[in-house]
Amino acid sequence: MTTVRETSENPSPSRRAVIGWGGAGLALGAAAAGGVTAAVTGREDVATVADTGSAVPFHGPHQAGIATAVQDRLHFAAFDVKTKDRAELIQLLKDWTRAAERMTAGREVGEGAYGGLPEAPPDDTGEALGLKPSRLTLTIGFGPSLFDGRFGLADRRPAALVDLPKFPHDNLDPARSDGDLCIQACADDPQIAVHAIRNLARIGFGKVAVRWSQLGFGKTSSTTPDAQTPRNLFGFKDGTRNIAGTETDRLDKFVWAAGKDAAWMDGGSYLVARRIRMHIETWDRTPLAEQEDIFGRDKREGAPVGKAREHDEPFLKAMKPDSHVRLAHPDSNGGATILRRGYSFTDGTDGLGRLESGLFFLAYQRDVRTGFIPVQTSLARNDALNEYTQHVGSAIFAIPPGVRNTDDWWGRELFA
Repeated sequence: MTTVRETSENPSPSRRAVIGWGGAGLALGAAAAGGVTAAVTGREDVATVADTGSAVPFHGPHQAGIATAVQDRLHFAAFDVKTKDRAELIQLLKDWTRAAERMTAGREVGEGAYGGLPEAPPDDTGEALGLKPSRLTLTIGFGPSLFDGRFGLADRRPAALVDLPKFPHDNLDPARSDGDLCIQACADDPQIAVHAIRNLARIGFGKVAVRWSQLGFGKTSSTTPDAQTPRNLFGFKDGTRNIAGTETDRLDKFVWAAGKDAAWMDGGSYLVARRIRMHIETWDRTPLAEQEDIFGRDKREGAPVGKAREHDEPFLKAMKPDSHVRLAHPDSNGGATILRRGYSFTDGTDGLGRLESGLFFLAYQRDVRTGFIPVQTSLARNDALNEYTQHVGSAIFAIPPGVRNTDDWWGRELFA
């Protein structure tokens, strides 16, 4: 038996975690300040540790990667289930859980990347050897198509796992939409996130196949109250009013599912993922005053119209009727509130000399029918930002509760 190698508990920051994809030179706030900060919450599902090399606990009442302090990088993958054998799918979910436990702790999968039988492929692909956990979180979700009867789950589909309506201006690509399963990998080192998805896909070979995936950088929202609000590719601060990972009352009210119509979802959540193309070349030729009117905030500080500071309470009537902030605000949508966890992306060019760039929008909520759907309905109809954006990919997933201990596994209560 090969001895499994682990990373040290307190390694120094890796060069890759600072450089990231393409040598972007992203300076991490905690590292730049020369220290580590943490907010102690006493809850395993809410990690607010700023140490980019630390490990986020995998076990807990809720899955990590939702209320967890948002990491800098994302690799998101949706899978189609190819096996028709219920027992084989259950075993895959068990195998994925055990692998996720190890990778989020900074360990190699199975017996490791080397030292095993020379005649057999290694259990781990090896590109994360010597790297820290980098706050890796792995979050699984189940799409509506998993409940189509193949695995005896048709009567287990939650009422809140609805098929999303077609919104005005949608131009959805089926090849970038939907999926039976999803895995969200977030980390402060892009290689750690990619390694995690790669190894789960390898373990699932023959049973599942990647339907689509998305790399993300430059988080566009924060769940950490004292962190600086990040900016999107339009240059504006994004997610100022986002739910914080320490706001347990708001998380219980707006994010965690109660499981009333599906007991197996108690403590879970519902995720809407949208790939939003941003026409940045057109935006970059738009006057500053018009940009600020479109958002309803100033570009420098992020303050709402007529206010001095970013977190000042906005006066919605002072904004233009079609401004983004006004239309997205809970007061304009019957109190509808979601937890945002989006990332920017740039995927080459579109063949017409324009960057294929945008926002990979991730929204967690207690119920999509009272969260994302009313907000997006309002935005799709009237948002002035629609001139510069288009939704080109879409998916919805039921996110089950967390794995409680080493005997538990992803989806156990669903398949019980």
